[in-house]
Amino acid sequence: MTPRRRRRPVTLRRAGRLECAVMRIGSFTIEPAVVLAPMAGVTDKPFRQLCKRLGAGLAVSEMTTADPRLWHTAKSQRRADHAGEPDPVSVQIAGYDPRMLADAARYNVDLGAQIIDINMGCPAKKVCNVYSGSALLQDEDLVARILAAVVQAVDVPVTLKIRTGWNRENRNGVQIARIAEDAGIAALAVHGRTRADLYQGEAEYETIAAIRDAIRIPLIANGDIDSPHKAAQVLRQTGADAVMIGRAAQGRPWILREVAHFLETGEELAPPSPTEVRDILLGHLEHLYAFYGELPGVRIARKHLGWYAKDRPENAAFRNVVNGTDCALMQLRLTRDYFDGLAGRQALAA
Repeated sequence: MTPRRRRRPVTLRRAGRLECAVMRIGSFTIEPAVVLAPMAGVTDKPFRQLCKRLGAGLAVSEMTTADPRLWHTAKSQRRADHAGEPDPVSVQIAGYDPRMLADAARYNVDLGAQIIDINMGCPAKKVCNVYSGSALLQDEDLVARILAAVVQAVDVPVTLKIRTGWNRENRNGVQIARIAEDAGIAALAVHGRTRADLYQGEAEYETIAAIRDAIRIPLIANGDIDSPHKAAQVLRQTGADAVMIGRAAQGRPWILREVAHFLETGEELAPPSPTEVRDILLGHLEHLYAFYGELPGVRIARKHLGWYAKDRPENAAFRNVVNGTDCALMQLRLTRDYFDGLAGRQALAA
């Protein structure tokens, strides 16, 4: 067998600048090559649209179930709403049965999905206990059957999200990556932890680099990327084509444009002012209310408000006040007042 040749790393140092190549998934150009990770309960339509406006070249939906018995629940119907969402629309599906996942892929394509992403990376017990998510990494034959079934079921690109293995003694990410390439997967995202690691400790990128050596399809590196400099480091270390950002975008969605700008120019953007953060957040809240309805939107907004206010002055007091109201207008007013106060104090200190 002819040895696989490593692709040229996409992040190069030229004249003091970092240049990140554009990534392609099927016919879609992902530019910038900065991807918002799928996160259950976080990457809903309002958050995806916000992150795309703030610099994400691709934003993957929170995972949707492959179980057809649940497709017509209110939650599933809302997750299937892609009206007005910028291209490309990437929908992540989760399950364990090849035929069921193939049907789910067709169903979501009919509803507007332009890319289907398969979840083999989620470490949550409730997902792994039903042999979905990263639990599938234990069974390479089943992985192959699932990938083949989904790729053959739809005419859109199919991508895959994995971890480096089931546990540290069984890091089989390279083997899974080769199976994915052979099955026709269009791009692979790898989180630099095993399922057993959950989100503990530090992500490791050596396995992602080994995967880069083993395959030729586009590769996306994920795990602990929380700054522009870290993104550049991970691209250099792994040779990946793009970075995927998850938890670092919670309460800080503008990290996506910061990373994209740094990779393109080698220069750091100034952090947004309290006034700009206020405007971003107020727009996000209004979209949540419109998408979910007032009361559910107010309640869903609370976690985002906590993330936005994290590490800012009077965070605890702000959260206590905002979490005490079920009124959208009051939530908006309290949020506006809080960030206006921060802007005023910043101006006095200048």
